Amino acid sequence: MAWALVLALMVPVRAMAAPYAAMVMDARDGKILYQDNADTRLHPASLTKMMTLYITFDAIRRGEISLDTPVTITRHAADQEPVRLGLHPGQKLALRYLIRAAAVKSANDAAAAIGDALSGSGEAFGKRMTATAKALGMMNSTFKNANGLTMRGHLTTAHDMAILARHLIYDFPEYYNIFGRQKTFAGVAEVYSSNRAFLRSYPGADGLKTGFTWASGFNLVASAVHGNVRLIGVIFGEPSVAARNKKMTELLNMGFKRAPQNVALRPPVKPDLSHIPYGWPGQDSVLVASSPRPAPRPDTASAAAVAVAAAAASTAQPPAAASGAAPVAAAIATAEASAAPTSPMAPATVAVTPEPRPASLQQPAADPTQVASADPEKPSLTPAPRPHYATMAEAVADNDGEPVNASEVTITGASGSAQTQASVSNATIQSVEPTSSASAVPPRAAPKARPEIVFASVAPAPKAAEPAAAPEVVSRLSTSGGRDWAITLGHFGSRAAAEKVLLRTALAEPVVLDQALRKVVDRSSGYEANFVGLTHRQADLACARLQARAIQCFSLSP
Repeated sequence: MAWALVLALMVPVRAMAAPYAAMVMDARDGKILYQDNADTRLHPASLTKMMTLYITFDAIRRGEISLDTPVTITRHAADQEPVRLGLHPGQKLALRYLIRAAAVKSANDAAAAIGDALSGSGEAFGKRMTATAKALGMMNSTFKNANGLTMRGHLTTAHDMAILARHLIYDFPEYYNIFGRQKTFAGVAEVYSSNRAFLRSYPGADGLKTGFTWASGFNLVASAVHGNVRLIGVIFGEPSVAARNKKMTELLNMGFKRAPQNVALRPPVKPDLSHIPYGWPGQDSVLVASSPRPAPRPDTASAAAVAVAAAAASTAQPPAAASGAAPVAAAIATAEASAAPTSPMAPATVAVTPEPRPASLQQPAADPTQVASADPEKPSLTPAPRPHYATMAEAVADNDGEPVNASEVTITGASGSAQTQASVSNATIQSVEPTSSASAVPPRAAPKARPEIVFASVAPAPKAAEPAAAPEVVSRLSTSGGRDWAITLGHFGSRAAAEKVLLRTALAEPVVLDQALRKVVDRSSGYEANFVGLTHRQADLACARLQARAIQCFSLSP
């Protein structure tokens, strides 16, 4: 008996005679290119997980759950056999890992855990699956569980599965790439695709799902891209994995010969699933709370308004000494704090025009050539008083608590016109009256001239040009998801063909692809033509525009 069991295990698995069905559909417009027994209701096996994942993606989009939501594994889910991730009752695992395990490894416990998390039980989730199928136009499908293990009444057709595959491709392009992964990390272990043999062997294949039970035979839904043509193939009831893959190769080859190259892209209409109840029966459904978005930065107009308000507040105050300048300083501080720059490379500045001081508070104009005291025996070491504009900037700094950049302060000259710091420095030099050297320096004690003193007899020299500042390169992670998304145009037979398609596409859509990088990836299934370095939004926009041109495009998430 033991030897018989060993021999049985060594023989390749072959299913008993199961009903056969097949279909080939043009994914671009839904046209049927080939069908055989395609509307007969059959056991889908793990093809069921395509519907489980479609509902999961929709639940994420609706806010019912998130990829990072920890899912508690139920006893019902942990007991699912035979293909499983190895989950235990009470264990918690993020939803994203359950999705990977269900899509790639075809783990039954992971799929059941998703159904239990979304609807509370396998039975309730089966009702939701059936209702969703009807909304998608799958009129001959009835689902009883989330993973596809054989149950009475759990049936679908090859035609319905082709419809579902097409909706997965076009309704959720951001998640579709999960079906083309040959291996991935599922939270507790690295898992390998149950479809990796076909993905490796057929050029352009990028999904979707395998299935097997004794009642169904070996099933497969596959999609492949050759140039501008994407096809969907469906097979039910093959006797082995090898026979299934061989038959699918024949069907897709036939389909690519029949399908025209140029077809107007007509994606399926996204269904309205709002009428389908979600959440656990008898409980109020609560959407996942999203994190609040940060307050938008004030634009230039609002910053200018703040500056005007600050100026109005300063003019309303009566002229006063340093203690009376506090309201003006507070208004300036408020304006500077509110006028946050919208770009780190272009800081916003606030122009401040100080009020002239009363005559009683004005300091006498100092002759910059006078460095000694009135008494020649006691040379003064006290420098000359600062010009009026510097004193006002210092007064603002004293009240505000922060230094004021002189380049950001506007000074009102004697003529009433506003001047910058550079113009004021020149104006100061030009306003000095000529004096003789005898009157400028006492004969007995002539202290050494300080470097900053400007003599009246010296003409103002042109300001030396400051060396150009080296450009500052700021590297930071994007807060909108980063440029780690990509789009793929499919697989091609040679690197030159893939590069030609990338170049032609870049020239056709220069606006959305101007920042993208062209990249050809050498895979076992052919040369994959990709645009990389995009944000999530750019990838979706690029694919939408390319698909409008009847160019196949699918976004690749990081």
